[in-house]
Amino acid sequence: MCGIIAASGFRDVIQDLYDGLIVLQHRGQDAAGIVTYNDQFHLKKSNGMVRDVFHSRSLARLKGPMGIGHVRYPTAGCSSEFEAQPFFISTPFGIALAHNGNLTNTMDLRRRLMEKEYHHLNTNSDSEVLLNVFAVALRHQHPRKLTPEHVFGAVKTLMGKCKGAYSAVALIGGQGILGFRDPHGIRPLQLGKRRYGMKEEYMITSENTVFHALDYEFVRDILPGEAVFIDRKNRLHSRQVVKGQLNPCMFEWVYLAAPDSTIDGVNVYKARIRMGEALAKQIRKAGIHIDSVIPIPDTGRSAATGLADKIKVRYREGFVKNRYIGRTFIMPGQSLRKRSLKFKLHPIELEFRNQNVLLVDDSIVRGNTSKKIVEIAREAGAKKVYFASASPPIIGPDPYGIDLPSTNELIAANMSIEQIRKYIGADGLFYNTIEDIRAAVQYGNRNIKKFSEGCFTGKYPTPEVNAKLLKALGQGRNETREAFDTEQAEDNGGDQKMMALV
Repeated sequence: MCGIIAASGFRDVIQDLYDGLIVLQHRGQDAAGIVTYNDQFHLKKSNGMVRDVFHSRSLARLKGPMGIGHVRYPTAGCSSEFEAQPFFISTPFGIALAHNGNLTNTMDLRRRLMEKEYHHLNTNSDSEVLLNVFAVALRHQHPRKLTPEHVFGAVKTLMGKCKGAYSAVALIGGQGILGFRDPHGIRPLQLGKRRYGMKEEYMITSENTVFHALDYEFVRDILPGEAVFIDRKNRLHSRQVVKGQLNPCMFEWVYLAAPDSTIDGVNVYKARIRMGEALAKQIRKAGIHIDSVIPIPDTGRSAATGLADKIKVRYREGFVKNRYIGRTFIMPGQSLRKRSLKFKLHPIELEFRNQNVLLVDDSIVRGNTSKKIVEIAREAGAKKVYFASASPPIIGPDPYGIDLPSTNELIAANMSIEQIRKYIGADGLFYNTIEDIRAAVQYGNRNIKKFSEGCFTGKYPTPEVNAKLLKALGQGRNETREAFDTEQAEDNGGDQKMMALV
């Protein structure tokens, strides 16, 4: 999971790109980068939060009326600062690219680029591979004077070669900005515009919450298999380059996206409300007495609201979240996540003392966070602690850009619901069903027939995904995390590590 943004206008776009990445920070806290173009490329990227990577002097140097930006949560390659995006290649024209998703045939593409095209790849990132595949495809169009036809032809070639999930934005030096979405539309990508006098400026980004913040008008979702190109005169061109079928990632509505975003026609907040309402059936059936429904902030709030309304039980905020600790789900390394949680949630003891509470979270991944939260609730004086997950049990990895690549880390892949209940120490445990969360999203858009939901069902939308591939991706992910922990240990003197997901 990453956040991407591209902007093209008639004045410097750096302020829009910077502010847009701040809004997208929830999609990645590991690294950030921006590249702009006037008569040359201007690039700044590094590990860290957006506010830490960019300072007034670096922002002042990022000149130009077109540019792209990225916030990273590493799922492929490693967490080194060398993997920070956007990536850049000097020919043809000079191209910078930022990518959200995960390619599933990276090794084949890498080998082809090195052996047949004689390209040197400087990192292990699949995003650098994606950039090089596009650059080769564009060069083979032989564009003496670049036209939209050349660009769309290159994207068509890319989509014929690249497998997996990829929503991407690119900046072609002196030519324009490009956005394209894989034929399954697994990761979101959206188009917005803003009036500037009698003209229009354009933005492409992961979530339309960015448009609200920057006074852009939401135009539409970019379709699966579609490319959008804004040329150097700021004229909009679009093309359905290959036939697409919308299979969006269910986890966008469960956890990843901001609640005020609307993705593929479905409002994230309302979908989470409906997921909570669906859980009410199980709570009623269990016949348990509950004094309060308490969410795990932040993404548990919407589902908890819907659930409390349906079962006519009071909704209470029982945990205070430390805003200066990042989202534990997207923190690289387990050791970081465990330490983070200790500082992240503080109980309001009066809401727990002598109460039967139902805690609601968006999901249970490894179970360590849920176990610790139940312990916190009991230490605060709760009589009974019940736990509900707005998502179904996560039983498999996700090869498309979520940090769930190995089954041995997923508690529901290795334990029954009753075993999980005992492990986390809850008096009762409730999961949503896959049918109910499908219905919660499809209520907002009946045209979505199938989802990318393999982490819940084991069935994936792209045919190349099999047990062998999932195992290989899992091994790569573990190597990435080990490399990160090694770097952290070296940075901290070798004998301590600072934080990591539970």
